[in-house]
Amino acid sequence: MSETQKSDDGKPRLVGINHIAIEVGDIDQALDFYGKIFEFKLRAKRVGNAFIELGDQFINMMQVTEPHEDRRRHFGLVVDDRSNVRARVEAAGGKLLPGPFLDFLDPWGNRVEVVEYANIQFTKAPHVLRAMGLDLDKNESAQRELAEKGMAP
Repeated sequence: MSETQKSDDGKPRLVGINHIAIEVGDIDQALDFYGKIFEFKLRAKRVGNAFIELGDQFINMMQVTEPHEDRRRHFGLVVDDRSNVRARVEAAGGKLLPGPFLDFLDPWGNRVEVVEYANIQFTKAPHVLRAMGLDLDKNESAQRELAEKGMAP
């Protein structure tokens, strides 16, 4: 980090999220559930643990015995096209939640919000998108949001 980018008190700056970890009751069932909704690549799997690739990020599924249900706590997944996510969640046995966003609970109580890449400021580097086999663009609103922060390409 250059001197001009450091904070006055030397605190490290948050750059992004490497991964998230979710708790599930059964790894194979969780992979099956999420596989009915999303296309993904399995990074690794071992007893009590699985890792799903998100390009340069990942989801760590950890098997636990204690049930839970997230009410407000959630994580957001970015997809290339969310047009059929609702139907896939219902078919997989997830619980769609009311509200202005596309949120659902998985069978283990994890709350997931699904957003479309074109509509948000989150941006994958072009070389990461290319490696993922994706060619995605931002809509005008997302481009404007990025430009206002000095982050437009």
